[in-house]
Amino acid sequence: MLSKKFSKKDKIVNNISELETQILDLLESKPKKTYSAKQIAKKLKVPHLIAEVKSHLSKLKKQSKAYEPIDGKFRLDRFFFKNEKKNPEGAVFTGKVDMTRTGSAYIATDQLDKDIYISSRKINGALNGDTVEARIFTGGRKTNPSGEIIKVLKRHTKEFIGTVFYADNRMYVGTDNSGNPFDIWLRDEEAGKVESGDKVIVEVISWPERHSHSPIGKVVEKLGKQGSDDIEMKSILLKNGFKLNFPSEVLQEVEKIGDELMEDDLVGRADLRYLDTFTIDPVDAKDFDDALSFRTLENGNREIGVHIADVTHYVREGSALDKEAAERSTSVYLVDRVLPMLPEKLSNNLCSLRPNVDRLAFTALFELDQNTKVVKRWFGKSVIHSKRRFTYEEAQEIMDRKKGDFVDALLELNHIAGILRDRRFKAGSINFETDEVRFKLDDDGYPVEIFVKERKPVHMLVEDFMLLANREVGAFINEKKSGAPIPFVYRVHDLPDPMKIADFALFAKELGFAFNLSTPQKIAQSFNRLSESAKSNPALEVLQPLAIRSMAKAIYTTENIGHYGLGFEHYSHFTSPIRRYSDVLAHRILEKNINSTYRMDKEELEMKCQHISAMERHAMSAERESIKYKQVEFLQKRAGEEFDGYVTGMIERGIFVELENILCEGLISFDSMDDYYEMTGHRLAARGQKTGRIIKMGDKIRVRLLATDLNRRQIELELLKHYSEEN
Repeated sequence: MLSKKFSKKDKIVNNISELETQILDLLESKPKKTYSAKQIAKKLKVPHLIAEVKSHLSKLKKQSKAYEPIDGKFRLDRFFFKNEKKNPEGAVFTGKVDMTRTGSAYIATDQLDKDIYISSRKINGALNGDTVEARIFTGGRKTNPSGEIIKVLKRHTKEFIGTVFYADNRMYVGTDNSGNPFDIWLRDEEAGKVESGDKVIVEVISWPERHSHSPIGKVVEKLGKQGSDDIEMKSILLKNGFKLNFPSEVLQEVEKIGDELMEDDLVGRADLRYLDTFTIDPVDAKDFDDALSFRTLENGNREIGVHIADVTHYVREGSALDKEAAERSTSVYLVDRVLPMLPEKLSNNLCSLRPNVDRLAFTALFELDQNTKVVKRWFGKSVIHSKRRFTYEEAQEIMDRKKGDFVDALLELNHIAGILRDRRFKAGSINFETDEVRFKLDDDGYPVEIFVKERKPVHMLVEDFMLLANREVGAFINEKKSGAPIPFVYRVHDLPDPMKIADFALFAKELGFAFNLSTPQKIAQSFNRLSESAKSNPALEVLQPLAIRSMAKAIYTTENIGHYGLGFEHYSHFTSPIRRYSDVLAHRILEKNINSTYRMDKEELEMKCQHISAMERHAMSAERESIKYKQVEFLQKRAGEEFDGYVTGMIERGIFVELENILCEGLISFDSMDDYYEMTGHRLAARGQKTGRIIKMGDKIRVRLLATDLNRRQIELELLKHYSEEN
């Protein structure tokens, strides 16, 4: 008996002596996840050592090995690099494929802090968005590990656009997947429906065991011959994993929903139809997610209402409509069309907060004192009546002229928004304002004008109150917890990757801008200094998109690590449920936690968050591709014309130039220039061997458009004038 007791005690002592190493190993195993001391003790099977775990976490924090984003929650500090103890070579990880335009890919996985690079030869039949297993064959601390895909676990999409062709007595569809095209075999019964050269949508009904074989498909829709804008936009959507049509069972379900509000719909709701409520949206908007109201209370405080479309009243959990919305996860906004997350009857009608009709809402009311501090908040289901639909331009004009509908409310809201904005930036929010390109299209969808969206005070007004609501919802859920946290959908933004930000800082230094990398707070301040300096220095302007790429991507997760870019400790997405499924989930969980406590299964919710984040990335990719397509289409008939632009990048073949106002990037080949150019340093400049001419990043130059390639979304330019030589 003594021997057994002694061995048990000895085991505890060993656990304590090794505890710090075990904690660090756990944090490294999932570097993006946060843990409390209690959770770590439970994971390490030492629940009796919570106090010791807390002590070691504090020690690791002082050593800058652990980071505490919120009180009592720890994760691996991304600015800490542990000496390599484990060789990742040969290890297998599960993740999603993020394909590049060249045909190579990266595998994003929660199991590693860096994505796995896969060359085009090691893709082995996987496609963009697929869930796969990848084996690492080289790894390192300073670069992404390299590997190969060994198995496709789940296909991201099964519908593709392609062109029918005939080969070896069989009919195939050659898909339009740039960088990673493949052929789909049509069996005889399908082949008879189409002709060679037809553009079709084809659904894969059988994937082969060996990636060298063709999958089998069936024709879903015949689109006609290749080349129309409509086909290209549909192709962009399908390539990014979005279905073009809603299933029949979803449409049937929606048709059963009544067109008018009934008395039963209003039961249990706050009647807020007496408030002066209005919407502010783009001129072409149809899905009005949010409305604002303002009034001065008897005690002198101000009450701001943020009223959000009550989508969950119509999208019942577990219904066919709900499952379809969850799969889509987001609306997709291309240049000439919107692919909605919800059918049009809901997105543009019943859920949309249209003027002069009663609508169901989920309302957030905030009472602000004379110091513009939130002293009281209320969340609840409501019925509202929007009294005016403003376009951004209309609301801004009223604010400028100080005359018009709801002028007092608009001016007061603008004043309060300015205070909230200043306070946010002083607290560490980063100002990431980049130019957004917009198009004027003719009746056929052809771009006749390109312009840069002007960001006015009214845009920031709406944004600031949406941020307020989203922040307060996250804070409410966090404060409500008693004991275990309430699983919720948080919108988080991680600290910058230390390697990426260090490389970017070196890059910026070459252009004369110094970054302070000593703390995350100093990095945020440096980004804001860069944004301000770029307004008067075009050379620094080219750093803005590079700065954004050096940052972590914002994602949805149940792990609340805060939002670094906004400087918020708690943040969610609550304000756009018509177009974001994350907000639908937030509404459901919030409603169940207003008057009671509800905890959804955290692992199930985290899986939903991961899917939503992935679909958001695909939507952004589709939106960027549609913009590039329309930019090149706009320039197609302008070959030979001259433009001003700025040097934005350099490669071995030449110089990238972004055309002023059009914001389309093209290449000047070194072969087309009057000298032999060599790049210097960090590819920030090129020097001509004969003339000694130096062309630097950010330099303004004059170019001629030589050619366009709409299929590749590329333009070719010729250098005419280097403005810096005139100074």
